[in-house]
Amino acid sequence: MITQANLFLFILLVIGFIAKNQSLILAVGVLLLLKIIGVDSKIFSYIQSKGINWGVTVITFAVLAPIASGEIGFKDLTAAFKSPYAWIALISGMAVALIAKGGITLLAKDPHITTALVLGTILAVSLFKGVAVGPLIGAGIAYLAMKFFELF
Repeated sequence: MITQANLFLFILLVIGFIAKNQSLILAVGVLLLLKIIGVDSKIFSYIQSKGINWGVTVITFAVLAPIASGEIGFKDLTAAFKSPYAWIALISGMAVALIAKGGITLLAKDPHITTALVLGTILAVSLFKGVAVGPLIGAGIAYLAMKFFELF
């Protein structure tokens, strides 16, 4: 049976193939498979509530792997802080984490905004070769923009 959700996922799958975006293809493929198997009603809400944490954990593994392998050590860390770019990166990392915190607040207050954020992420990933970290940081940026807009 073709439902709106299945049609939407199929369109996203086609976009993934056209854009040659393996992440989008894999994500949509797994979701479609879960729907076909019939476990979607049990697992989708769990994925929705825990997925961002899983993603952050996987990214953290990737970032920490060079430290664990010995590729990056204390010598590299101290040398990095002698560079102005390292300080810019440190401040940027802190800013992104704080902005994302506002995103969590926004998504909790206005969950309907998630639709626009997800669409924006999908468009950026499929059309511009972006990386799908968008909904949370996008929500944070939207939160900041909304707060700024409220000032005027």
